[in-house]
Amino acid sequence: MTSLCACTNGTQITDRNSYLSKGATFWLLASITVSFLASSSAPTPLYALYQAQWGFSSITVTVIFCVYAMSVLAALLSAGRLSDHLGRRPVLIAATAVQAATMVIFATASGVGDLVLARIIQGLATGAALGAVGAGMIDLNKERGATANAVTPAFGTATGSVLSGILVQYLPAPTHLVYAVLCVIFVLQGTGVALMADTIAPAPGALASLKPQLNLPATARGPLLLALPVLVASWALAGFYASLGPMLVRGILGAGSALLGGLALFVLAASGGLAVLVLQHREPRAMMTFGASMLAAGVGVAVWSLPHHAIAVFFAGTSIAGIGFGTGFQGAVRSIVPFAAPHERAGVLSIVFVVSYLSMGVPAIAAGALVARHGNILGTAKEFGLAVMTLALAAVLAAWLRTATGRAAITQR
Repeated sequence: MTSLCACTNGTQITDRNSYLSKGATFWLLASITVSFLASSSAPTPLYALYQAQWGFSSITVTVIFCVYAMSVLAALLSAGRLSDHLGRRPVLIAATAVQAATMVIFATASGVGDLVLARIIQGLATGAALGAVGAGMIDLNKERGATANAVTPAFGTATGSVLSGILVQYLPAPTHLVYAVLCVIFVLQGTGVALMADTIAPAPGALASLKPQLNLPATARGPLLLALPVLVASWALAGFYASLGPMLVRGILGAGSALLGGLALFVLAASGGLAVLVLQHREPRAMMTFGASMLAAGVGVAVWSLPHHAIAVFFAGTSIAGIGFGTGFQGAVRSIVPFAAPHERAGVLSIVFVVSYLSMGVPAIAAGALVARHGNILGTAKEFGLAVMTLALAAVLAAWLRTATGRAAITQR
């Protein structure tokens, strides 16, 4: 029998076959974000193997990556608000099932076309799920949910890249095993979602919500505008590491270790996740400014290391930049999403991810085109890093001007 009970933030949730407690449901939702983002970064250490087998160029690598980002974007635009109407539960059951099937396509891929197909389907499933799972965590606990929305993508990205690198480096069937493991995880998570209570009651307008639109509530427009420079700089850097990071590490070391190739993205994402956990109680705008500062500093250190082939310095700079990535994104999420009403949260989160994935995909493919044209990964990385530094420093300057203007207004009163 179906009944309704009040959530801690006033949202009505459907207590249907609720075999999981609210705490268990929260951790299940968090694990879904981790596994979805882990699966998105899992192919990163494998690109060198695919290139050796099928003989494609660096721009093909970034195209495969960009296809995923654009598919996420398409799903966010069309299905990002669907869970605000159908409920979080049915959307997530479908998304986990599709992800499990996608892992089979990856595992049986025999060419670039199969990779592109798998990336498209994977991106669509991820885009449909991100808004639902993120909003679901906020439904259950607004403060912990906002923190989890910033932490779990970073840890998911980190986990996927490094575990894939380990499996490729040390275990047999490198292009099959990682996908088999992820497939099992998605099946288990889908089962868990089927056993949980929904975190929101259904609302009319599901079909209308599929029409692509970017309806941002007026209360969230100002916060999104302030967060825009940090979002763009952070995710552009993440896109570069996810697509061309292994090639960059090979250029510095002159070695083709799959584990080291995945380690660059792991360091960037993991340091970001840890920084969010440590600094999660800081005021959101202060955290964004801190994130932009660390992003500029870390990229500067990493760029300096490139002509010197200083791999330790490169990873140190990557770690600092990762702190900026994590805290900048956390500050942005906390500055934007709490201003939305319960039935607007998935849509607002979808817009945040639209900005993020555009920033991640478009610059990455531009960098891949430069590498393909000039064959100079180190030079392209320096130019890309300088662009990210410029944007991050612009965000710091804008934050300083806002603070100075606010103080001047208070003084004049």
